[in-house]
Amino acid sequence: MFSVRGRGVARLAAATVVSGLVAAGAIAVAGPALAEDGADGTGGATATLGKLTVFDTVKIKGKGEISAGLFQMQATPGGTLQTYCIDLYTGAKTGQEYKEVGWDQSSLHNNANAGKIRWILQNSYPQVNDLDALAKKVGAKNLTEKTAAAATQAAIWHFSDNVDAKPVNKDAKKLTEYLEKEAVNLEEPKASLSLSPSSVAGKSGERLGPITVDTNAASAAVSLAPGAPAGVKLVDKDGKVVTNVAKGGQVFFDIPAGTPDGAAELKVQADTTVPIGRAFVSTKVKSQTLILAGTSTSSVTAKANATWAKKGAIPAVSAEKNCAKGGLDVTASNEGDEDFNFEVKGQKVTIGAGQSKTVTIPLAEDEAYDFTITGPNGFEKNFKGVLDCKTATPGPLPSETPSTEPSVSPTPSAGTAGGSTTGATTGSTTGGGDLAETGSSNATPMIAGIAALLVVLGGGAVFFLRKKKTAGQ
Repeated sequence: MFSVRGRGVARLAAATVVSGLVAAGAIAVAGPALAEDGADGTGGATATLGKLTVFDTVKIKGKGEISAGLFQMQATPGGTLQTYCIDLYTGAKTGQEYKEVGWDQSSLHNNANAGKIRWILQNSYPQVNDLDALAKKVGAKNLTEKTAAAATQAAIWHFSDNVDAKPVNKDAKKLTEYLEKEAVNLEEPKASLSLSPSSVAGKSGERLGPITVDTNAASAAVSLAPGAPAGVKLVDKDGKVVTNVAKGGQVFFDIPAGTPDGAAELKVQADTTVPIGRAFVSTKVKSQTLILAGTSTSSVTAKANATWAKKGAIPAVSAEKNCAKGGLDVTASNEGDEDFNFEVKGQKVTIGAGQSKTVTIPLAEDEAYDFTITGPNGFEKNFKGVLDCKTATPGPLPSETPSTEPSVSPTPSAGTAGGSTTGATTGSTTGGGDLAETGSSNATPMIAGIAALLVVLGGGAVFFLRKKKTAGQ
């Protein structure tokens, strides 16, 4: 089964089906249905986009003025992230979930200057927080948190969106010019946490794996997700039960002989700092792509799964965005003794016994996808997301008005391009109605308002019926 939804439909549907998903959750756990794509495999940090908190005014040549600086994001389940924008012409939607990804899964995948953006992040605010020393280095008289943030964002846009962006503040302009001139290409930072592979399969009575854990944390906690069949354990290569692994550690699913056909999920969690320069993309709707500029210690997670059966096809399936090819790579393997057949968006795929194959599902830029691959013994794996691999085509600057109050709640107004620094002085806009920002969508409050109205109408109907019944009695 495969379906692709437009962005407008996906946004409305997301609000409509929440209660249905909650109700279905208990049913999904009962069978070998596996988790949808999310922290699966690629792992890393997930966070909710908050407000623009440290910003000042930047002028985009030929376009006008815009507020620019740092966004604050709240990591899940804990920690604070600060980000800049690397997608000028796309609005930022406050309250949306974001996921840490490699450059190959973002608009940086074909940007020859991506490494220069990382250099800017390492050599400017907030990583360099001695603003007096920074001002002296660039020949400026005075730099504040908000003017330094605006200057840094302007320099990043020069390399991410190929625009001429300059702060209106004269001292900040000197910082931008310095960063653009001195920037050199640095290597891409590695993921804070990843698992390879993210899906394994085999027969009961075997150890399924290995799954290799790569992290920059000292160690990571490993556990089975609730619902795993009795007797299934997580072990190392020697069969010893494991609860923690270090970088490069390997984990196996130990499936006792005679265990009924089924599936289990592995969760890995680590408390670490996400490397500066990691990209963050929205997981559900089109929203401005961001890049990490500052971070506290955050909890990051990754998931992998295993399926097993006594005979027949025994599939393992994973998926990953492929920005170079403009689609989604679906990798399937078959550890059984019969062919595994499935169809995705008109493509019929056959995986022979003991074989594996990767197929690329073509998708349009900004296209939302939602498809489920099914197999024998109730096998089911769902993948959802949106293909976001390019910066938006140059056009009018987004025009929402930012809020200066840090928040992670969906609101009608939001900030522009960036992230934020904990405890930093908040900036403010200057000028008036002509000032543009890369802001959030007003769709979320509208949907919330409709939902609230439906609740009121439903309550009123119940009251009316009760009153009518009482009168009849």
